[in-house]
Amino acid sequence: MNTNSANLPINRRSFLQINTLLGAGLCAGWPLHSATAAETRKRRFHASLSIQALEENPELLPTVVRAGIDAVWVAAFLQGAWHYPPEKVTEWKERIEAAGVEMHHITVPLGHPSFTEAAPDYMQGASYLPWQAGMRPDGTRYHGVCVHPPAAEVNADAVAKLHAAAPGIIFLDDDFRLAPSPHDIGGCFCEKHRAAFLQKHGYTDTHWDELLDAVNRRALTPLLRAWLEDACDELTACFRAQQQVLPEGALGIMVMYFGSEKAGIRLADYTEVPMRVGEFMFSDDVFKPVRGKTDELFSALFHRRYARPENAYSESTAWPPDGLSAANLAAKFAVSTLADVRNTMLMSGITPYPLAYWDTLGPAMKVHAPMHERLAGHVPRGPFKHYWGEHSRWAGDSNPFSLFLATGVPFEVTAELAPDGYTFLADADARALSEGALKPQGGTLLHRDNANLTVEGARPLSESLEALFALKHEMLPQLREAPYVVEDLPVVCAWYPTAGTAALWNLSEQPQQFTVAFKQQTHTAETAGLGMTLVEGLA
Repeated sequence: MNTNSANLPINRRSFLQINTLLGAGLCAGWPLHSATAAETRKRRFHASLSIQALEENPELLPTVVRAGIDAVWVAAFLQGAWHYPPEKVTEWKERIEAAGVEMHHITVPLGHPSFTEAAPDYMQGASYLPWQAGMRPDGTRYHGVCVHPPAAEVNADAVAKLHAAAPGIIFLDDDFRLAPSPHDIGGCFCEKHRAAFLQKHGYTDTHWDELLDAVNRRALTPLLRAWLEDACDELTACFRAQQQVLPEGALGIMVMYFGSEKAGIRLADYTEVPMRVGEFMFSDDVFKPVRGKTDELFSALFHRRYARPENAYSESTAWPPDGLSAANLAAKFAVSTLADVRNTMLMSGITPYPLAYWDTLGPAMKVHAPMHERLAGHVPRGPFKHYWGEHSRWAGDSNPFSLFLATGVPFEVTAELAPDGYTFLADADARALSEGALKPQGGTLLHRDNANLTVEGARPLSESLEALFALKHEMLPQLREAPYVVEDLPVVCAWYPTAGTAALWNLSEQPQQFTVAFKQQTHTAETAGLGMTLVEGLA
């Protein structure tokens, strides 16, 4: 692929002007809307399928259409190279639309993340990144997740050609980030980025050493904040460079599990564009534990603070393609239903799920669609508070205190510390509280008892079902105004008071009967293993 700027739809001078404006924060938060995300309560289902898989298996497309898929997404431009020419994409758009569904696109703009200089084997036969690799804080090189020239220009040229060949929405896959994993504090620490950072802010070599120390300690110092603001400016500029060559609403971002500012993703910059919310439990071994499910739900609820429901997409991924059973993949639908994520994106890379999976997925789609329509637009409320604060977003790890979601006690999502109820703090936010950088607002604050912290005004608690069920019994007198599950069994209870409805997600693989208590009355609900059910009439 020729990356000479003379052949690109935007020239280098224009591109640098855009970057300058974005660095000053003048273009953040453009009011864009998804081309297909009408104001609707309808749940839509999408399948990401490679052209290779569609060509090799003639039964794949009719199978997903019969299952009830609304749109198929294909990937032709990966890691700086065309794996299928635009003409081939045009051909498949015609074939997919002739089958009765929409077609849209996924690109891999920066390369799949790696912790080494060796290119990962996620993409079979992929040529890799026609620009400089990134550098971690310890000086090691790694592939993916850095925006060295001409990355932005190459991708802007590609998405323009892709949309011209086959108009549709284009998602930048989760490689569009500046940290190799959800745990890492990102940005490219190479000499070019180092020199630019020091010069821009008038810093010295001593400041650079202090920055690296803050990264290692996960301390949200002014230096670290400045570094990450610059990283966010850089990634947003790359997004805008691609966005400006497309029609309004045609570009979306996939945000990795707990993706946020520490990965260069300033979530406030993407509130009006299509957003795939971060999930991570791609195989049975990580999804099967109760905490695997609550962590997954926690991340989706966090990202929904920034994405409008009709613009929100799931990342219902299995990796390897059969690494997540059909039953567990179908169980993931509950995450989108509870979080009001109106679009489910089913994907597995180049190789599709086994065809037999659709015998399970199709019926599950038909179960969740009407449940979601009943809950869409309503907001969960409850005494337990879901909080992922600034210190977790900017400098923390990706380890939430999430197990409270499995106690059968209603919860709500808060952007700030709540003045009432019980707020569960991750370690980074608990540490900020202990250092005075975060101030309590009157509610009860809880943090892990193994966090090696003494936090005045907060209560240490084991993140175990036993300890959390004991807390539930302790607070029963305060639960008169909210429904809750009587049994001490792992279940999510989301209460939507404006709908007069509670949604129960059974987190065990066995069928369960639950008793919901509310205002001196009880309601019995039967749920299948990993299934969801609604309890109505809770007014």
